[in-house]
Amino acid sequence: MHYEGSCHCGRIAFAFESGEPISGALSCNCSICRRRGSLLWFGPRDGFELKSDPAELESYRFNTGHIDHHHCRVCGVAPFSEAQDPRTGVPTVAVNLRCVPALDLDALTVTHYDGAGR
Repeated sequence: MHYEGSCHCGRIAFAFESGEPISGALSCNCSICRRRGSLLWFGPRDGFELKSDPAELESYRFNTGHIDHHHCRVCGVAPFSEAQDPRTGVPTVAVNLRCVPALDLDALTVTHYDGAGR
């Protein structure tokens, strides 16, 4: 299934593919996800296309420094993050589904993850 999204001002636009329609999201309570209010979907980086100039992105790393938390340098919205899956080493993207307007967020099954306790 094909999805498209962007930050608030539209400078950071992206598209991604999922094998099936997205029906669930992860809500993490770690310090950054809690503050951003992210609802996340994880997929392989090779199924993700940044349609904007990468220079429009700002990135932030903290804690172990393994995750690039990207946000728009103009509006500040954080549409996605990138890292390697710690189990497989596969490059992975975490899309903030709140930045994908075609999705009905109320229809998603939300799984709560205790990132603060890890």
